[in-house]
Amino acid sequence: MKFDRLTSPYYQGVPEYMIEVYDWAYVNPDWVRRLDHKLVVWMLLFGNAQRLIKAYLDQIEPGSTFWQVAHVYGNQVKKVAAHIGPEGHFDLTDVTPIQVERANAKLVAYPNAHIHRSDAAFFRGVSNYDAIGSFFLLHEVPDDRKRLIVDNILNGLSKNGKAIFIDYHRPALWHPVRQILNLVNTFLEPFARSMWDHEISHFASHADDFIWRKQTFFGGVYQCTTATRR
Repeated sequence: MKFDRLTSPYYQGVPEYMIEVYDWAYVNPDWVRRLDHKLVVWMLLFGNAQRLIKAYLDQIEPGSTFWQVAHVYGNQVKKVAAHIGPEGHFDLTDVTPIQVERANAKLVAYPNAHIHRSDAAFFRGVSNYDAIGSFFLLHEVPDDRKRLIVDNILNGLSKNGKAIFIDYHRPALWHPVRQILNLVNTFLEPFARSMWDHEISHFASHADDFIWRKQTFFGGVYQCTTATRR
């Protein structure tokens, strides 16, 4: 089905950069419904999806107040809601209507989950979250938006809160997928290259106020970086 970007509710209020670059992946409902499957995520992450989800969940305490800044394809959001459990509070945001629609369908059985249509750069939600997570969002936004999102995440943490970032990282020179990802970054994901060139702390206005820890996976292709207040 062809959706008119000027009149379709699926495009209203979506940032222009998303429509220009990621219409096929995250905005157009027909494509989203085709891509939102565990097998697709497994393939895109070279078989590392469940490993990275586990690394993410290991950083989140059951029963905590948690905000995830964007919907994720496959079963990731269900795993997060189940891990947090009924005693916790799970806020999930996304800026695109179709992603909110998908999230609502997946999380209908989880009363601890609350889905909001909101830009991760500006969402306020519950103040002082125990943890806030970004699962493969930063590489999909321009650098100026990366800074806004990272700052908003860090500002939303409680005194002992933790920010969790799962995302791309600079692969080792020897890695066989390095050139594949180079081509992907050149033609499909123009905002991802800066994840190779900068640490996530680079995008924080007050990075020195936090302790940053990083673990890499799959020969440096992926990272789990956390930030906690000093």
